[in-house]
Amino acid sequence: MMSYQGTRSQRRERPKNAQQENIDKQILCLHQAMAEKIIANHHYLPQIVKTIATRYESGKMAYGSYLFWTSLMEYIDHPDIFLQTVLEDSPTIQNYRRQTPFVGILTEVERQAALDKLIFT
Repeated sequence: MMSYQGTRSQRRERPKNAQQENIDKQILCLHQAMAEKIIANHHYLPQIVKTIATRYESGKMAYGSYLFWTSLMEYIDHPDIFLQTVLEDSPTIQNYRRQTPFVGILTEVERQAALDKLIFT
């Protein structure tokens, strides 16, 4: 397992309000759908790798985030590890998911279907 829990400095995390928790749940739900689609369709990989590189080179992605996402992509042929890592419930991974390179993976219909699962479960 690729665990990133505990790699963050020991500074105190602020408690999240209900709105932030709801947003994190939505982002998690969307990442599950995106990760499953990426695992099933490797043709998205060049697009994702390019997004990671472009963001890092332009200064829009921190080095730690860059390392996380590039390392994660190396596990695409290990679906359990890939999925478990991208869905990890830690403050660090939650922050990484908020600036995901998985853009343009889901159609609007797929995005809405993923969010509807969250609402109806």
